Amino acid sequence: MELVNCEEVEGNIVGLGNVWRFPYLCYRNGGGAFLVPYVVVVVTCGIPLFLLESAMGQYTQQASITCWEKLCPIAQGIGYTGVIMRVYNCMSYIVILAWALLYLCFSFYAKLPWASCGHTWNTENCEDFDALNKYNQTINSSLTSPAIEFWERRVLAISGGIDKLGSVRWEILLCAIAMWVICYFCIWKGVKSTGKVVYFTATFPYVMLLVLLIRGLTLPGALQGIVYYLKPELTPLLDPQVWMEAVTQVFFSFGVGGGVLISLGSYNPYNNNCYRNCFWLCLLNAATSLVAGFAVFSVLGFMAHEYNVGIAEVAESGPGLAFIAYPQAVAMMPLPQLWAICFFIMIILLGLDSQFVMMEGVIMPVIDLAPTVLRRPGRRELLLLVFSLFCFSMSILMVTEGGIYVLQVFDYYGTNASSKLFLSSLQCLIMGWIFGAERMCDVIEDMTGVRPSRFFSFCWRYLTPLVCTVSLIGALANYKPLTFNRTYTYPGWVNVLGWMMTLSSGLAVPVLAVYLLCTGKGSLKQRCIHLCQCADDLPLTRKQREELSKLTPDAL
Repeated sequence: MELVNCEEVEGNIVGLGNVWRFPYLCYRNGGGAFLVPYVVVVVTCGIPLFLLESAMGQYTQQASITCWEKLCPIAQGIGYTGVIMRVYNCMSYIVILAWALLYLCFSFYAKLPWASCGHTWNTENCEDFDALNKYNQTINSSLTSPAIEFWERRVLAISGGIDKLGSVRWEILLCAIAMWVICYFCIWKGVKSTGKVVYFTATFPYVMLLVLLIRGLTLPGALQGIVYYLKPELTPLLDPQVWMEAVTQVFFSFGVGGGVLISLGSYNPYNNNCYRNCFWLCLLNAATSLVAGFAVFSVLGFMAHEYNVGIAEVAESGPGLAFIAYPQAVAMMPLPQLWAICFFIMIILLGLDSQFVMMEGVIMPVIDLAPTVLRRPGRRELLLLVFSLFCFSMSILMVTEGGIYVLQVFDYYGTNASSKLFLSSLQCLIMGWIFGAERMCDVIEDMTGVRPSRFFSFCWRYLTPLVCTVSLIGALANYKPLTFNRTYTYPGWVNVLGWMMTLSSGLAVPVLAVYLLCTGKGSLKQRCIHLCQCADDLPLTRKQREELSKLTPDAL
């Protein structure tokens, strides 16, 4: 069970962001110097929050909502907020997997369709790679590559804006259905079915990453790309935005702040060594990000070498890397179909792992809210089916011609870093001061036999909430209305709707706290005290048992 859970947690923390976001952030924010803010944030926020959330779930044996009901009832809204955020995530993430599956299908063609012009979807401005190489001075002007036109005109058939959704892209819809079916049957029995799948989905991407890394390092120009990736420039370290980028990357890649780790931790036996696993899994996450950067930038260096341009001309992040830059690069290699298949299999498996965990992170808390009803035979499967159908119906908007605009709204507002920073800061303050940081250390020592360093107690009380709060203020101060490709500006009503999405999750914390205070018994002071006390049925630590035995020698 411990190994299965470690694989599931690995699937949660090692995802697409490690491959398509971290390398680009390193390149853009000072190369190797970006590792300084990254490591600082990992040490001050990533590891302390990872350990705290994992230990909370393991101690209470409850998912992210009922966990708070046992530890500090007034903070139950934190659990609900995390669940709402994961619902938004499940709706949009599956569409990315559908794109990857469609690209994987195209990768089996005798000639990759994004490798050349002359197709029905190409425009007169399309130029083959050889021509773009020859006329590289116009690469960013009127000419476009076949990879860009394949992505924008063949796959997405992208419309002029979010108010022009257009028709459904049936190929993407069918791929989305296939992804939902895979996800459903992989997790429908809970850890029994997930455990059998996760051994493959959590480990095989590393095989693909290693294959792509070796291939990338053997390409001409690879060294140039790696130099650009890691070349340290200290000036960006003085820019607060660089530190904000590091905070955002750590929070998303480590999976902290949303309650998923609490839910996964609840599967662990009480004496599982979550303290040791925390360090190994966090190290694995950081190492994967670093290695992925070598794999990605060796290929981007090859592209720059072939085009005879700088890395800045070809460097991309996010979907731009996965569906434009990398496909364009593999089309220029020998045996392009093989490398395209390897790449998109890796993308799909990385995404599936994350999708599994996000879905479990919604289903498990709901089941724990009504265990007598939802733990009956067949009820979990039915609940998962209803949830999958709901998310699928909502995601249909994202597989239309204007769907990518909708998806970006969900990504920008529904699961943004501000919400995670708010939840993490609040979580640390509650566990550090109300439940007690030293008491949490006692709990971890009782479960693992190892007492956490005093550094963790200091982080939970002071350092982590401070970093999260400062970062939250910085994120809100630097807020900019949503744009697409830096050219399309969303209508004002979209940003209003987006903030409503953000508030729909964040308001759960104060609203539920006020509701519990208003409906409780006794005076206001008595209600506050009662709602800040943990449940009586939580396991006693060794220290508590010793203290109790001194007071009542016959009690034990």
